[in-house]
Amino acid sequence: MSNDFECDVLVIGSGAAGLATAITARKRGLDVVVIEKEPVFGGTTALSGGVLWIPMTHHGRKQNPTDSREAVRNYMVQQTGKHYDAEAVESFLDNGPRMVEFFERETEVKFVPTMYPDYHPDAPGGVDVGRSILAAPYDIRGLGKDMARLKPPLRTITFIGMMFNSSNADLKHFFRATQSLASFAYVARRLATHLKELALYKRGINVTSGNALAARLAKSALDLGIPILTSHPAREILIENGKVAGARVDGEQGERRITARKAVVLACGGFPHDIRRIAKAYPHVARGGEHVSPTPVGNTGDGVNMAEALGAVVDIRFEDSSAWMPVSRVPYGKGEVGVFPHLLDRYKPGVIGVLQNGQRFTNESNSYHDVGAAMIRACKGRKDTAMWLVCDKTTLAKYGLGFVKPAPMPIGPLVRNGYLIKGNTLAELAQNAGIDPAGLQRTVSEYNVGAVDGNDAQFGRGTTSFNRYLADADNKPNPCVAPVATGPFYAVKVVMGDLGTFDGIRTSVVGEVLRRDGCAIPGLYAVGNDRESIMGGNYPGAGITHGPNMTHGFVTGNHIADKAAAQDEVTRPAAVASRVSSRVEELSEAL
Repeated sequence: MSNDFECDVLVIGSGAAGLATAITARKRGLDVVVIEKEPVFGGTTALSGGVLWIPMTHHGRKQNPTDSREAVRNYMVQQTGKHYDAEAVESFLDNGPRMVEFFERETEVKFVPTMYPDYHPDAPGGVDVGRSILAAPYDIRGLGKDMARLKPPLRTITFIGMMFNSSNADLKHFFRATQSLASFAYVARRLATHLKELALYKRGINVTSGNALAARLAKSALDLGIPILTSHPAREILIENGKVAGARVDGEQGERRITARKAVVLACGGFPHDIRRIAKAYPHVARGGEHVSPTPVGNTGDGVNMAEALGAVVDIRFEDSSAWMPVSRVPYGKGEVGVFPHLLDRYKPGVIGVLQNGQRFTNESNSYHDVGAAMIRACKGRKDTAMWLVCDKTTLAKYGLGFVKPAPMPIGPLVRNGYLIKGNTLAELAQNAGIDPAGLQRTVSEYNVGAVDGNDAQFGRGTTSFNRYLADADNKPNPCVAPVATGPFYAVKVVMGDLGTFDGIRTSVVGEVLRRDGCAIPGLYAVGNDRESIMGGNYPGAGITHGPNMTHGFVTGNHIADKAAAQDEVTRPAAVASRVSSRVEELSEAL
């Protein structure tokens, strides 16, 4: 193939883990190439909240100086249970803060602290603040001509393309825009700036959250001379003399071979769109239920499949194989459907979640993963794994529901297209939604008894700092609880989605891909969601994907560089001797 070429390290995938690996290896002097299946770079990272769970960073120590490594370790033991991997956790705790310092010092990547509590702050070792950091906003004009290749954020979680920061403070202004002059002014400024950006650039240029993280990492990689070859899906990992030697990939000019002298790194985003594998891994899919993932459609398990073909271990070990995310389908018209992840509405007072029988089944203000896991278990024995988020007129106007925006935004189109279900009474709402009317009326009646005083006797909403963090602090006495009382009433049907897979390729601590006998496949590494999560199928805090993934990328990049340096030390004397011998022969012939 005429368009073949060589590098030291080939990284397959352009999300945070892959780019972290590539940047680290390049900073250590290796020649690195990144390839990406899709025509845009950024992967799942570009669609995410951009939060990293990294305990004991300099940001976190300022917020919570009493936090300790022992507390973090205790929390991890409690959260991961039988899947606790002491060696991997210790590596994460050692290298997480180092990774943050390295990227902030050496690259365009910058972070800001958040006020996120751990998702289970009352568990042993849990804390109310100090372990989650967020990618700083970024002006993507810094990418120059490559700005067009940055994956845009999910359409459903933007407002006419404008991104919201994952910080709760930013969102509060939008919820209060009709109630506070200061918030109205804030929103007006944001809208004016965004409309100007759309007029000039056809997209928002001041990006936040995961889009900012992906942009900052890509900018750093490109500045280091690392090519990011988009529309280059990998087809096969190549083996020569028992060692990984590169990959066969497709490109715009046809098939090509990329030779990797030192390593190939799999960072393909896991398998959330691999229908065959999720049918085995996801309980609700195994029983015939619906699953709608907002992750990139290109995440079809390419990395795990290529590794498995070489003898790698890709077992389904965790009870929860993925980071569950309750989602709803948004009909845009003309057959186009979007996916809305329910990140915020469940926490708000006056919103409850019920099953088809009309009954509540969990604390709606728990994390998306916890609510998703509860939803899967509550629907066991049923084909349809779904819940309905229900609220009244007052709550809808104040907070919105799912894709429905708060007042004064119109709701009529979303009622007419079936996304937002309406009923003048609870019985009518239930009838329209396909919920048991008696069950819903009884549930709301029982819930309202305590809700008028801010109490949730059944599930204790608002009793943890995490419950309260994304709720409404102005709602007294409980920011998570208010009655469902004033008709008309509304509902949105919610099904199961995910933020990425937890099960994945078995690796060593440094990312070497392992065979069933525990031996590494020479030259093959896995990072990100291709690699089995150290969280054991649980979700302890905001950013438990990006935090470990970027840390593992940093560790893997350094390991590959260390190994390359050691190999070069061994081969250098022989290479020098060969060159000297050749030169002597040339001189002899000349004489």
